Amino acid sequence: MSPRSIGRARRHATRLRAAVTLPSRPKVLVAPDKFRGSLTASEAAAAIAVGVTDAVPAAEVITVPIADGGEGSLAVCLSAGFHAVPVTTISPAGNTIIACYARRDDVAVVELAQASGVQVTGPSRQVARHGSTEGTGILIRDALDCGAQTVVLAVGGSATTDGGTGIAAALGARFLDSAGIAVPPGGDGLLRITRIDTTRLDPRLRKASLVIATDVAAPLTGPHGAAHRFARQKGATDEDVLDFDRGLGHLARLLRTEAAVDIARVPGAGAAGGVAASAVTLLGASIRSGAAFFLDLIGFNVPLGTADLVITGEGHVDAQTLAGKGPAEVAARAAVLGKPVLLAAGRISVTAAETRRLGVAGMTSVADLEPDPRRQLQHARTLLRRVTCSAIARLTGHTRSQLSTGRTRP
Repeated sequence: MSPRSIGRARRHATRLRAAVTLPSRPKVLVAPDKFRGSLTASEAAAAIAVGVTDAVPAAEVITVPIADGGEGSLAVCLSAGFHAVPVTTISPAGNTIIACYARRDDVAVVELAQASGVQVTGPSRQVARHGSTEGTGILIRDALDCGAQTVVLAVGGSATTDGGTGIAAALGARFLDSAGIAVPPGGDGLLRITRIDTTRLDPRLRKASLVIATDVAAPLTGPHGAAHRFARQKGATDEDVLDFDRGLGHLARLLRTEAAVDIARVPGAGAAGGVAASAVTLLGASIRSGAAFFLDLIGFNVPLGTADLVITGEGHVDAQTLAGKGPAEVAARAAVLGKPVLLAAGRISVTAAETRRLGVAGMTSVADLEPDPRRQLQHARTLLRRVTCSAIARLTGHTRSQLSTGRTRP
């Protein structure tokens, strides 16, 4: 990397709002979400941690990778002491696959993307039209078989738009056409459903708690709903999107009759192809903020209480981040305790003023050091380490040598 590039990073790596005073042996809590396309949350945390010790060798660094209900939630739970449970299930394309969920004591975390995600099949119009979330329902059923009393469904990255009918079908619900024949789960068949039979639903659902953890507030239908907002990235055409939106609206009306819940008005019902539509109305699920829920689940407030500095972030910090995703929740909790926060990201599309209410003291991004997106992805780990080191120096108003020795400026 050229000296000119390094100089630019030192000048701009941190968009500084206020100087921060740290003790000579600070406790630094590193809690990032994933950097999509380059680093998992654990990998990002490790890179940031090295950057911290580059700047402050005496620092005590605690890494707590975070998730907000999307892809990567399973890995975060495993790093927090859950164990993986492999299950034979089916993909959205109908193939037999092995997928895992995480379990600790009587709590199970099922990441929808593991069995029903676009990561399993890739974008595909065939899957987008006919694929279902049945494989995720099989994981939930196995968790109940193993004695789980709380099942957390982390939604995000789905390959389907089936309104959760696949999950519900795997747990005993039947979606019937006018002739009383079961309609195969999938977005393509939603308009053919005329009756929902819940007499065979798994009775264990009455005692277990099913939680949908999501950072998506999209409604079920409409221009900002499940179909219009997400279906194209799964392989659907414009015509498919219109069909899915009508189908989800039709399903919502049937569910309102069945369960007396107007799911079309529930924020978050449009996440992951509308899985909450059937899960909330038929399975008794509740929708929770994924960021807050997962931070509580991994005991985040314990290390937060002793930290002198908190570093959080994700691949792209934008308006959606500020609306309640993981880094925003971390920063908000840190602010309550008066902990300074450094935001580290791949790219940042918000200003310091927009993060003021979260108590963010400074921001740094890989893009400040390396403008080429391709190189950002290829060298994310090294770049993130470097910008973290420079950011801490600028945030505290010290040179690296002063930080290392604990000396202050004259």
